[in-house]
Amino acid sequence: MPNWTVKDIPPQTGRIAVVTGATSGIGYETAQALAGAGAKVIIASRNERKGAEVLAKIRAKTPGADVAFEPLDLASLDSVARTAKRITASVPRIDLLINNAGVMAIPDRHETEDGFEMQMGANYIGHFALNMRLLPKVLAAANPRVVTVSSLAHRSGKINFDDLQSKKSYSSWGAYCQSKLATLMFGLELDRIARAEGWNLMSMAAHPGYAVTGLQSAGPRMGRNRPGFLERFSTLIAPVMAQSATAGALPTLLAATSSEAEGGVMYGPNGFYELKGPPVRAKIVPYAQNKAVWRRLWEVSEQLTGLRMPLPVMA
Repeated sequence: MPNWTVKDIPPQTGRIAVVTGATSGIGYETAQALAGAGAKVIIASRNERKGAEVLAKIRAKTPGADVAFEPLDLASLDSVARTAKRITASVPRIDLLINNAGVMAIPDRHETEDGFEMQMGANYIGHFALNMRLLPKVLAAANPRVVTVSSLAHRSGKINFDDLQSKKSYSSWGAYCQSKLATLMFGLELDRIARAEGWNLMSMAAHPGYAVTGLQSAGPRMGRNRPGFLERFSTLIAPVMAQSATAGALPTLLAATSSEAEGGVMYGPNGFYELKGPPVRAKIVPYAQNKAVWRRLWEVSEQLTGLRMPLPVMA
């Protein structure tokens, strides 16, 4: 897959994709590329105003594009349930489910509507719940794929089962790293389950390297009105170390569409420290490959969300 680009995306006509967090950044680039290749794309994000703007933008670039918006707040299990019910009622199947939305490095501890630490809740637990609810529609597709966007930050993460919601001790970066490690483990465990159950489903992860998006500022400024250290540092090193959101979306797009993509792995840039460059199979640190931790995290997630497999088909 040398120098893989959007030009290498095979025709997606007839496929139905759901992309979370696609009103900006990597999610937007992913949704735009899939729509441009002919897929029906459902953008699931919080901001309805931005959603309308993005739909218009995609349609302007690709006349006739089949795109729709569904409001989704991953920090609310009730919102996740309502969104999943609407999507389930609107489509016969889901060929591509792309878990892209995320928030990064919130300086002070915040909780979701359900009492989860915000980064763990929105980045991981909300996506877990959404996937569990949409899984029947995913399995209704002939060759479905689930792509979960993780991060290089997974390398610094550990799953702290004794303080999963960071109530005893909170670190903005530590909580982010744990949440992105959890998303990676979800993608790997889902693929393991699919193999064990004999499902014709591939689940894999992707990471964008260091892509310049709003992620570097939105989270660090949450609750504050001035740039934090991470945002200032990112501004300094971005010209040398970073790549565009368009390039950062390529690992996700390769995982979602390439005939050479594999389940149970992660894709990322091929450059120094996987910060930028064309997409290739990425490095997963040894701790993230611990299947016992995958399983325990999955079981804890079932308890936290009240959602377990196998799931009934939603009416």
